[in-house]
Amino acid sequence: MSTRILRVGDVAFSGRELRDLAVAWVVLGLAFTVVMRFREIQGLFRGVPVDLVALAEMFVLTLVTVGLGFLLHELGHKVVAVRFGQVAEFRADYNMLVFALLASFLGFVFAAPGAVHHRGRLTERERGLIALAGPLVNVALAVGFVGILAVATTQAVAFVGAFGFFINVFLAAFNMIPFGPLDGRTVLDWSTTAFVAVFAPTAVFAVDLLGLVDVPFVGLPVL
Repeated sequence: MSTRILRVGDVAFSGRELRDLAVAWVVLGLAFTVVMRFREIQGLFRGVPVDLVALAEMFVLTLVTVGLGFLLHELGHKVVAVRFGQVAEFRADYNMLVFALLASFLGFVFAAPGAVHHRGRLTERERGLIALAGPLVNVALAVGFVGILAVATTQAVAFVGAFGFFINVFLAAFNMIPFGPLDGRTVLDWSTTAFVAVFAPTAVFAVDLLGLVDVPFVGLPVL
């Protein structure tokens, strides 16, 4: 692992890790901005005037909702791994980030921005809790965005709350699917009770919301 240059409590970050987190956050924000404003972006290539202020506002929105959901999900894994004595560090997958950005110009995003890598001896329970931490962060963020929605006094703030709630519920449910490298597989191997307690309600909400929202993307895996 790289030399640490920043410490927050017991959690330390290297320069490379901070760079990878920042790059992943910005690239995901750009990719989802393109997708959410796909028609305007298409018009830009045809010489049609584009509202740059609206694009900038959408970029900020995606950073606060999608980007923050990814970022804090990964930090959730890292914090719990460190708590169990692991050497843990986020590594961006630059190939997948480039793919996500290029795919956004085709109208969809399948984003796997990277993962928290850790080393050290772990029990099955500890592995399960590390995996569970990411989706639980998204659940907490979803609750927070509901709070924003509840106190919103403008349409813009209400949209932030609603979209933030949707995207974080979707992230939690998607990552709890017990398949391949997703968090749900590790959680289920450890505890069926913990798996059902998190996956069941988030999956119900996500399916219900997908029926109400015209979702312009097809995949949001976070490892």
